[in-house]
Amino acid sequence: MSEHQHGDNCGCGHDHDHDHDHEEHVFIVTDDEGQEREMVMVYTFESEDKAYAVLLDRNDPEADGVIFRFEEENEETFLVGIEDDAEWDRVTAIYEEIARVENESQE
Repeated sequence: MSEHQHGDNCGCGHDHDHDHDHEEHVFIVTDDEGQEREMVMVYTFESEDKAYAVLLDRNDPEADGVIFRFEEENEETFLVGIEDDAEWDRVTAIYEEIARVENESQE
């Protein structure tokens, strides 16, 4: 079996204009109704010495993103929902500003 060598004009239909080091981080998140959703991490940022991740529904990428906080315990990192209203308001304001700047740069 020969190994396929991808190139700009190889004709295999594979998109070669992306970074091959790109790794999609997918999480299974259970919503308030108990439905499991595949969520893809699309952005991370920090605020007040805490790290946050923005996830989009893999099957509904046009839906609003959800922000989770990274927590570490016993050398494991996991995502937790943000319960504190002041923290939620702060991180959503930060992400909205990031999204606004991103949208302006793409225009």
